[in-house]
Amino acid sequence: MPRPGARLLLPRQLHPLAWWAWALGLATAASRTTDILLLALLGAAAGYVVAARRTRAPWAAAYGVFLKLAVAVVVIRLVLQSLLVGYGGTTVLLDLPEIPLPSWMTGVRLGGPVTAEAVYSALCDGVRLGVMLLCFGAANALASPARLLRALPRALHELGVAVTVSLSAAPQLVAAVGRVRRARRLRALPVRGLRGTLSIAAPVLEEALDRALATAAALDARGYGRRAAVPAGRRATVHALLLGGLASVVVGVYGLLDSSTTVPAGPLGEVTTGHAGPVLLAVGVIGCVAGMRLGGAAVQRTRYRPDPWALPEWVAVVSGALAALCFVLTSPAALAPDPWTLQPPGLPLLAVAGVLCAVLPAHLTPPPPGDHDRAPASPGPGRLTDQPRKHQ
Repeated sequence: MPRPGARLLLPRQLHPLAWWAWALGLATAASRTTDILLLALLGAAAGYVVAARRTRAPWAAAYGVFLKLAVAVVVIRLVLQSLLVGYGGTTVLLDLPEIPLPSWMTGVRLGGPVTAEAVYSALCDGVRLGVMLLCFGAANALASPARLLRALPRALHELGVAVTVSLSAAPQLVAAVGRVRRARRLRALPVRGLRGTLSIAAPVLEEALDRALATAAALDARGYGRRAAVPAGRRATVHALLLGGLASVVVGVYGLLDSSTTVPAGPLGEVTTGHAGPVLLAVGVIGCVAGMRLGGAAVQRTRYRPDPWALPEWVAVVSGALAALCFVLTSPAALAPDPWTLQPPGLPLLAVAGVLCAVLPAHLTPPPPGDHDRAPASPGPGRLTDQPRKHQ
């Protein structure tokens, strides 16, 4: 008899929104610290979960691309800091020849002494941005893009269909170019140079046009693009809620990132962006959700085999939220040590607990199926399992 809860850990793919929520929690935690040790632990946690739960799908290789991009970001940040604004601090590592700049470029210097304090400060900032890229790279490697677009709200249904069709067209074009090139080689026709390129482009474009017409006919036959009658007042309300909500979200995120700026608030006097940021962000999210709910009422659609949302999805979401919460509750002085003093980074216990929470999906979520994105074959007549019958 299977143990209780074993069915929850059967091999399957998690809901893509669960992985993105988990990655957003890790990115939030990384954005609140410049401690290199904590950032390295967060990056290692993201990589560990990707190694444990990614499939053999093509998009699973996205984490390697984001890893290279993160390294490039750190290197570029160090080079710019050393060449342009390498001043500050007392420990001189390298004295470069300085090039005089115009007076209007105050605060920027090309060349001059490069100090260890400036390099270490740039390293902390670059590693933080690189780890945030790794968090979103983990989400890209774990979540199927097609399933993510399929899970969009009804108000964004047409946008999801358009993006899905465009994403599927790119590999089909590459395959079409390969087929035409092989066919021309078999006929001893040129495939290189301007003449060969033009001779390949014509059949590829013709095939792409035929495929586009077939896709459009298939979408029309399945009812895509049909809308219910929507009053003009409701349509204007939806647009106002979405635009206002997005604007409020942008201003709120700016307030969270820059908490020292003061802005006039009418009868309330001057308010700092740090206090107004969370309020504006919450108002913007509420406005966007309300606009999507109203706009989704005009879309009539059904879902074929919707992705389940069960306990493993909640485990992934809660683990990311706990990681972010542990970093939020940790003292800012412990999370952001002064890099200009060259003090060794520390390891706050609460932040380390947040890193451990981020690793939970690697063990408490179902393992990926052996064959990605392929539905299990239905048992044939007279067969009780999906395993092929062995020949006697």
